[in-house]
Amino acid sequence: MEALGNLADGFSLVLTPMNMLWVVVGCLLGTAVGVLPGLGSSMAVALLLPITFSLDPMGAFIMFAGVYFGGLFGDSTMAILMNTPGQGSAIASTFEGHKMARNGRAPQALATAAIGAFIGGIIASVLVVFFAPKLADLSANFGPQEFFALAIFAFLATASVVSDSVIKGLVSLFIGLAIAVLGIDSISGAERFSFGVPQLFDGVNIITVTVGILALGEVFHVISRIRRDPEALAVENAGRPFLSKAEFKEALPAWLRGTAFGVPFGVIPVGGAEVPTFMAYSTERYLDRRRKDPQFGKGAIRGLAAPEAAGNANSGTAMGALLALGLPVSATAAIMLAAFQQYGLQPGPLLFDRAPDLVWGLLASFFVGLVVLLILNLPFAPLWAKLLLIPKPYLYAGITVFCGLGVYATSASVFDLLMVLGIGCLGFLMRRYGIPLAPLMIGIVLGPLAETSMRSALLSSNGDYSIFVDGPITIVLYLGLLAALVITGTNRIRQRAKADV
Repeated sequence: MEALGNLADGFSLVLTPMNMLWVVVGCLLGTAVGVLPGLGSSMAVALLLPITFSLDPMGAFIMFAGVYFGGLFGDSTMAILMNTPGQGSAIASTFEGHKMARNGRAPQALATAAIGAFIGGIIASVLVVFFAPKLADLSANFGPQEFFALAIFAFLATASVVSDSVIKGLVSLFIGLAIAVLGIDSISGAERFSFGVPQLFDGVNIITVTVGILALGEVFHVISRIRRDPEALAVENAGRPFLSKAEFKEALPAWLRGTAFGVPFGVIPVGGAEVPTFMAYSTERYLDRRRKDPQFGKGAIRGLAAPEAAGNANSGTAMGALLALGLPVSATAAIMLAAFQQYGLQPGPLLFDRAPDLVWGLLASFFVGLVVLLILNLPFAPLWAKLLLIPKPYLYAGITVFCGLGVYATSASVFDLLMVLGIGCLGFLMRRYGIPLAPLMIGIVLGPLAETSMRSALLSSNGDYSIFVDGPITIVLYLGLLAALVITGTNRIRQRAKADV
């Protein structure tokens, strides 16, 4: 009951005209920056950080919270409409969300994303208010061997389940891992696969890869077909900014499953929302294969609902971990930590005693911000969807320009512009030959985590490989992976047998 009283005090601070203005401004700014390819909520918070010195801490952090959640919706908007996610957390939303948009269901896709973001964010915020200490204890149970097992589970499950061809899935995964290991080895300091190019010593930025593979690759793919098959690229806008009862019923279990993935990963330092969003997507893909009429690959609403809920649930609990432990588990949380320090505050257990008004006001602003975003974005879904009606030459030329601006804004490097062009050509070739994109993105996102976790585990055990099966969490993950592979293989053998008959 004490938490409810503190939360009520927080609402009394937030629900004032000036603070509500900062909530709305933050939501609008976050959404506006999120729709620019290569940028996103972390970039928006970073850009706003220097100009908030004149604000009081309460107003600044309320605006940051609005930017945080607004940026996530902006990332998803462009992921759905243009196959161009603003950040890694929206990558999984492109696979089915963009197909929904191509099939004339862009407003429904955006509504699915908005409602999923609201459900995932609200559930996570409630858990943060009441159970932040217990959720934080979960992160203490994960060591290097658990992170390695988690990465292996994601690698093989994605390569075998997401792709129609296991070989093509593995090829895509190995391409992603090859890109991930470029640069200087973080432990030995040795140069790896950089061919003596200084610009590659730091590896390849995830933003560069994301924009190149998903955005420029799509642009090149469209260019190659726009004159040969213009009808295939035509988009009809259904114009319905809400979900039917059947669509809501279809999406609801996926929203809840996605939230279940996102909540715990908000307090496990794996680098952001990419891991839970991909795991939520893979789970829905696996469940879809067991249905009589599989929908994945055609614009399955559950393939969008689950990652969206997972991403926002992850962001909610990540902010809880930052406030309760001072533990930044994502890039945006790390920037928020710098913002706290800018005001002379140190997140952690003592923050609840030293600045209770700020903490509970910020937690209350999560609820208010999510409601504001839902009110702002649901009516505007058809307006966003009208971007698809822009003539294709102008639309994709504009996407290309924003891709270049987004990449250059993150690195200020001409070399990265050339790199994104080359990666875009790779994305085009993968589409041309039917090689799936999801395993590649999984390899890039989780490759460094898998490598550092494996080497840390071996260093701590003096080279004893048995440490990788030491502990209940790792055993459960490996058994789950084995079960998934066996079931997937059995289903494919049965499908081939039926096809032969």
